[in-house]
Amino acid sequence: MSSSVSVCLQQSAISMVSSVTGLCLFFFCIVSVNLIPTSPMLEEQTVQDADGGFRGLEAKSRKRVFPVHHNQEPDPVFEAYSYCNTPNRTEQAWEGHSPADYKLLSVHVMIRHGDRYPLYAIPKTRRPSIDCTLSASRQPSHPLLTSFINHMGQGTRGHWEAQLGSISRLPNHSVCEMGQLTQTGVVQHLRNGQLLQRAYKHHSLLPSDWSPRQVWMETTGKSRTLQSGLAFLYGFLPDFDWTKVTVHHQWSTLFCGSACECPARSKYLEEEQRRQYRLRVADSNLERTYIDMARTLGVLTRQLRAANPIDSLLCHLCHGLSFPCVSSGDGGTGGCLTMAQFAVIRQQQLDDEVDRRRFGAYRKYAILAMYPYLNRTANKMERVARANEEGRQPRLGGEEVFTLSSGHDVTIAPLLSALGLAEAKFPRYAARIVFEMWKSPPTTQGLAKNKAGKSGRSKSNRKDGEVFIRVLYNGEDVTFHTAFCHPSDRHTNQPLCPLRNFLTFVRKDIFSIVNATSYKEACYKLSG
Repeated sequence: MSSSVSVCLQQSAISMVSSVTGLCLFFFCIVSVNLIPTSPMLEEQTVQDADGGFRGLEAKSRKRVFPVHHNQEPDPVFEAYSYCNTPNRTEQAWEGHSPADYKLLSVHVMIRHGDRYPLYAIPKTRRPSIDCTLSASRQPSHPLLTSFINHMGQGTRGHWEAQLGSISRLPNHSVCEMGQLTQTGVVQHLRNGQLLQRAYKHHSLLPSDWSPRQVWMETTGKSRTLQSGLAFLYGFLPDFDWTKVTVHHQWSTLFCGSACECPARSKYLEEEQRRQYRLRVADSNLERTYIDMARTLGVLTRQLRAANPIDSLLCHLCHGLSFPCVSSGDGGTGGCLTMAQFAVIRQQQLDDEVDRRRFGAYRKYAILAMYPYLNRTANKMERVARANEEGRQPRLGGEEVFTLSSGHDVTIAPLLSALGLAEAKFPRYAARIVFEMWKSPPTTQGLAKNKAGKSGRSKSNRKDGEVFIRVLYNGEDVTFHTAFCHPSDRHTNQPLCPLRNFLTFVRKDIFSIVNATSYKEACYKLSG
């Protein structure tokens, strides 16, 4: 193996770690997938090539992805590979698939920002040299990158909530600043948006003359989330009309709006952090590794821990840069940080994930953290479903049928947990969760006598179609792994999950996990 390939593999593998949030990581076990046909399909599977183009795979049958667990322990280095999400590979996605003749009613997307520069620096090491301007001549690139850059220059025509108006719409520093979105991060979301544009183009989700009411975009106040959201939106709606777009601000990474006050949520988070701390300090191998790393750098162990070195190592990894090295002297032995040291840290995180599921406090935290977002999404879906009832007159300006929320790993991870996807992989850069709402075609339930006449002629008893939900994570259909739709709920004649399951889960069943009957009770009931 060449040295360049060796470095690339080494760097690509370190990636699955927390973005210094104090929360533990949240991962799927290593899985393989079986593609199981369930019903006929008219659409083609969406496949995006590494250069941003698309091709179709003939799909003779409907397929859904179901993880199958292996018994062997996951390799802590190999499993980290997917975290970087480097946009240089062909990607398959199952968004936009449904049984024949079903109508797509709405799509709600939650994304994590794309690749970013580290939030912390490793003491006494040189910061990674990465250019955070955009250039179509620099890799990775995308066919839409140049037009995206030009379109962002017209952003003053859009509508911006006050907190977002002063944030740059593009990364613009020749030397990246801490936490800044990189060109890789922009390209990741141009690809994501374009992939969904391709997936939904035959479903008439948005008309060519869509109205401002039909598209909702929201983001936290960080430049990396705003810029990621804009890149996704441009990939999904190339050359969109700025005058129709309002970019809304979410002050909390939990997207909880006006319902963020919840004392019990903070209590569960504190329990989770204490559990994490106990497990970490009990890991003698981890402690020895930090001591060795600190000795190499010539810093105190506690100083190295505070700098969260894995965050910076991820940046080196994802950008094909060698791990940091220091010369001897200045109190340290000198040398380079190593892959073996990373593997120890990463293994502790995998052990932590197993312990988290056993302990249970994180799931309770996640439910209270993401209930406001889930409830808001459920309300939007229900409004659209009602607007599409047979015989109902459409609302002037239409309904909100496409929602894009741009957040962080600490947004995606609790959302996955709240949905019951306890083993989902920790959100990689540019991760996406997609909620699709579909409606089946009307059915005829036999014939009924026409009471108005004596001719004996009959008329059909027409029944409106049913409404269903699909949940996808990074392009994989995970609907029947959620807490509200289990494999036993799937029927041969109906391979999708009824929307009512989701609505009941959000409005009632979700609170049973915290021994309550409502969000208010769960947040404010007395402990014990």
